[in-house]
Amino acid sequence: MGNCADVIIIGSGIIGNSTAYYLAKKGCSVIVLEKSDHIGGGGSSRNGGGVRQSGRDKRELPLAMYGAANLWPQLSDELGMDVEYYQNGNLRLGKTEDHLKILNGLTERANAQGLGVTMINGNEAKDICPYLSDEVIGASWCPTDGHANPMLATLAYYRKARQLGVRFITGEAVTEIIKHKGKARQVITDSGVYEGETIILAAGYESRKIAASVGVDIPMTQALLEVLVTEAQPPMFYQMLGTAMADFYGHQSTHGSFVFGGSSGFEDFNKNNGTPVTNSQTASCICRGIMKYFPCLSDAKIVRTWAGFIDVCADHVPVISHVEEVPGLILACAFTGHGFGISPTVGTILSQMATGEDPVLSIKDFRYDRFHTKI
Repeated sequence: MGNCADVIIIGSGIIGNSTAYYLAKKGCSVIVLEKSDHIGGGGSSRNGGGVRQSGRDKRELPLAMYGAANLWPQLSDELGMDVEYYQNGNLRLGKTEDHLKILNGLTERANAQGLGVTMINGNEAKDICPYLSDEVIGASWCPTDGHANPMLATLAYYRKARQLGVRFITGEAVTEIIKHKGKARQVITDSGVYEGETIILAAGYESRKIAASVGVDIPMTQALLEVLVTEAQPPMFYQMLGTAMADFYGHQSTHGSFVFGGSSGFEDFNKNNGTPVTNSQTASCICRGIMKYFPCLSDAKIVRTWAGFIDVCADHVPVISHVEEVPGLILACAFTGHGFGISPTVGTILSQMATGEDPVLSIKDFRYDRFHTKI
């Protein structure tokens, strides 16, 4: 019976961990299986920490808005651990008229769905963040956006879930899901068999291969996400930062370090052999972009860089769904690098799905079969 639980969760990133916590709160027994020897070793701990609503696909936006209003502000107290959440707004910066057109489009679409985003000029942006370059001529501004510490948030959910009795098993690579009488029932690993009434697949890109074992395909690819961190700086600004062209994104942490993510465009040519290693060109490329927007950071030293794989969906929107052909299986993957900010909402919804409750928000836009050819 030690390998049996009400719910088996595959994947111990922030989606799996948050779901485990919310299920344990409901009194469910939960086992979480993680292929890596480490908790949150993928994109969950290797991202810019954005808890943003602005700039999201209209299908994702309700998830982000719900979390920013109802979950993130209380999360540190609820989990008993500071996740370094700041709700000091999001500046998405522009230096050209073409940039402003992009930002205007994002702003109009967000406002149409009820999110408070405004376009501001360069002087107004500098009133919010005096360290901006004079090259910045405008920005979109969402005062209810924020950021948090990805590693701490992932581990806080893990820690609290364990306190509530969730069993986490690392170094346990899942090979397939087995159906009994048409229902997903067993999870097979390299070293054992686990059984549950419900199986939640939240293993990032690895989910595609595992889902295929029960005849389900999720159209997604794997991409490398890279992040850098500076030495500690004096307190300067705590807005979440980004640009119209996504040159970089990031924030200043409680510690004082700046954490920035970005890309060089050469990630696909990196010979990583399946290991998430940084590209020698990426950090310098990100830094050049940052210095054009924040000259004050030109002399800040980079103390480390790191990388992790994310699961990119064909339409850049996650799959959060029951599977009609495989009762008992719930998919939670293909988050395309957007999963961290919506993880408390998604964890809440998945816990409701697993226990037969109506989700707090509609998930019809995230169905797994939205890619199927309609006849």
